[in-house]
Amino acid sequence: MAGLAVFGPDGERIGKVRDVVTALRVDQLPPRVLGLVVELMTRQRIFVPMLRVTAVDPSAVTLTTGMVNLRRFAQRPNEILVLGELLDARVRVAESGAEVIVMDAAIERTRAQDWVIGRLAVRARRTRLGRRSHVQVMDWSELTGLSISEKEQGAEGLLAVFDGMRAADVAAALRDLPQKRRHEVVDALHDERLADVFQELPESDQRELLAHLDDDRAADILEAMDPDDAADLLAELPSAESDRFLELMEPEESAPLRRLLRYSADTAGGLMTPEPLILPPDATVAEALARVRNPDVPPALASMVFVCRPPTATPTGRYLGCAHLQRLLREPPFELVAGVLDAELTTLHPDAQLSQVTRYFASYNLVCGPVVDDNDHLLGAVTVDDVLDHLLPSGWRERESPPENGGHGGNGRDNGSSIPTAVSDA
Repeated sequence: MAGLAVFGPDGERIGKVRDVVTALRVDQLPPRVLGLVVELMTRQRIFVPMLRVTAVDPSAVTLTTGMVNLRRFAQRPNEILVLGELLDARVRVAESGAEVIVMDAAIERTRAQDWVIGRLAVRARRTRLGRRSHVQVMDWSELTGLSISEKEQGAEGLLAVFDGMRAADVAAALRDLPQKRRHEVVDALHDERLADVFQELPESDQRELLAHLDDDRAADILEAMDPDDAADLLAELPSAESDRFLELMEPEESAPLRRLLRYSADTAGGLMTPEPLILPPDATVAEALARVRNPDVPPALASMVFVCRPPTATPTGRYLGCAHLQRLLREPPFELVAGVLDAELTTLHPDAQLSQVTRYFASYNLVCGPVVDDNDHLLGAVTVDDVLDHLLPSGWRERESPPENGGHGGNGRDNGSSIPTAVSDA
């Protein structure tokens, strides 16, 4: 169900399923499913009671008419998130006492029209030879230890769920996990993926997770992040801590960050990335398009190729101009990029203030702009997403604050402010 589309009764798409909320029982009876955590199109996560669910199909979840609380989901102490906390839990088979790991859960409807977790897919721990055992499906009552001790959880199953999600969605999911569970997932993510997720977290969460990591791995994550995002994070740390991380990084990785940290965060120099697409004037259009096609290049940076005299690493030799992607697509592949340059486009000075940068993008209808110093050296490029990051209110990634009373309507919870599902503003 992870990522399954959620539709209202009128066929309007409301959001996606991100988790299932249940409450474990003191006896061995299957626990009742309380509802779904649904992520709206605005990335806000809300609670939808199972009473509002009319159908769960392989392609979608459909809701009935009624009121849905729009308050941000806040987990209560007696609740368990199936993906976030039940998945990867270590439990035991009641009959044999063998330890197994929960890989998946099946929810089903009872005659009383309640939803319960009736069965679990489990796998024994790896054999001595390191081979995986087969997955078995067992009734809830056949397993013990389902009160969930977080320290006995791994992260393999949850990482599999995160694998197909965008970094921003993984970051939002991490923020909703209990702290210890969040740390387990962070420890299990490989550095490149964790760096992508780090960039989508609010600064407060970045600092908290950076403190959890040992210094060497923290330095590795900073190296893997986009330089402008890494510099923003380092700028928020005490100077002694920031200097320590810079010393642990490879010199060629720390040098761009040191240059960025010389500029104020609200200037073009502080906003820019020092790694735009740069080519020498004798490069061909085919070479330029090959660089643009790199899937690791963000779309905004891929909209423009900059042409400079050697060296082509920032700060470059003399800046000659830029080649817009649309122009490159119209030219023969063998044409030199020097022949299709836009040499008239105004450049940004590294000391240009945020208000000047904003007007620059609005005036020229760009999503990327060159930052050039007084000696005509290209220092980097500012992209429109970096501008938006600084124009939005502080803490915008955290979306809405948690509800004051900690509730999220339905199933005996306070109803808060609600709207009919048929006219959801999602």
